[in-house]
Amino acid sequence: MKRLSVLGSTGSIGMQTLEVVRAHPEAFEVVAMAAGRRLDLFAQQVREFRPHLVSVAGRDGAQELQERLRGLPVKICFGEEGLSEVAAYSDAELTLLAVVGATGLKPALAAIRAGKDVAIATKEALVMAGALLTAEAAARGVKLLPVDSEHSAIFQCLEGGGWGALKRIILTASGGALRQVPKERLASVTPEEALNHPVWSMGKKITIDSATLMNKGLEVIEARWLFDIDAKQVDVILHPQSIVHSLIEYVDGSVLAQLAPPDMRLPILYALSYPARLKNAFPTLDLVRVAPLTFEPVDRERFRCLGYAYEAVAMGGTAPAVLNAANEVAVELFLGRQISFGEIPEVIEASLGGHRPGDGDSLDEILAADREVRAQIARTYRARVRPVS
Repeated sequence: MKRLSVLGSTGSIGMQTLEVVRAHPEAFEVVAMAAGRRLDLFAQQVREFRPHLVSVAGRDGAQELQERLRGLPVKICFGEEGLSEVAAYSDAELTLLAVVGATGLKPALAAIRAGKDVAIATKEALVMAGALLTAEAAARGVKLLPVDSEHSAIFQCLEGGGWGALKRIILTASGGALRQVPKERLASVTPEEALNHPVWSMGKKITIDSATLMNKGLEVIEARWLFDIDAKQVDVILHPQSIVHSLIEYVDGSVLAQLAPPDMRLPILYALSYPARLKNAFPTLDLVRVAPLTFEPVDRERFRCLGYAYEAVAMGGTAPAVLNAANEVAVELFLGRQISFGEIPEVIEASLGGHRPGDGDSLDEILAADREVRAQIARTYRARVRPVS
């Protein structure tokens, strides 16, 4: 039985992870959990899975949770330190990282330094500090296992076909909620429209990233670090049906693809059970019913954010951290109706263009770059922006 720490248990990926655990009680045990501020749901999860250690966002939440869980033998902590404590919990063998955004960087590093294998759903950690995290993982013999459906697909294809003769990686993108909205109307779309994804049910931030295709840009950078490949060898194509989750091409022209229904429980199950494969309790693929499958090139004028991701990874150092921070804040401002959808790429372009990248060799330097760009955008838009400490 594999013992798990689950960070972000009340979010979309976290809840689906717990579904996987429920379906395989003989294979997995949750020994530590962390959540944000959804205390009603989190208290229910703790009562069901009986972890030894839990963490919530703030001190007040921890005190309230203590009252709700009176009588249960569980240690309760909170804040940034609590998140890292759960990530590095000594009884856990695998840490599943599914918190939103840059908040996941410190716990990812804590888990790796504690010698835990990490199943990564928080792509932003690798975007911000890919060199640092992969170096730490290599030094400790820690596995970084992809949870994103695209990177899980690549990983599975490489496991089957080998790593030695890889020519390129092809990431597929659904195109998000606005793929067929006329370009001239994009600037005026509402948060509700952008959040109405036709295929996937995800959290708000990642759904907006899907609509701008920044999600795919972040995945390009994530793939660069997960698979030790030049970002120039990572291409993106549109595949609206989200059945082919990604492909790899070898130097001889052979292309391998991984296909599955658009269900995140499948890549989660593979990450949790790796290197084994467990019998799937969820719906499987019927190719006749999902046909036809179509593919399209990406319109780089429509999806400008994808180009900024390639620019950031080419700049290197702290530039990807700046890209990520600017995007997180821009999405937050859009969802708060403080900027338009069309201004999201403008915020990112201005932030990246005004940044002189540092080496990005240390966590402090990366977080300093993150704080600087958030503060600059807050000044520009006279907005309240949540810092990442």
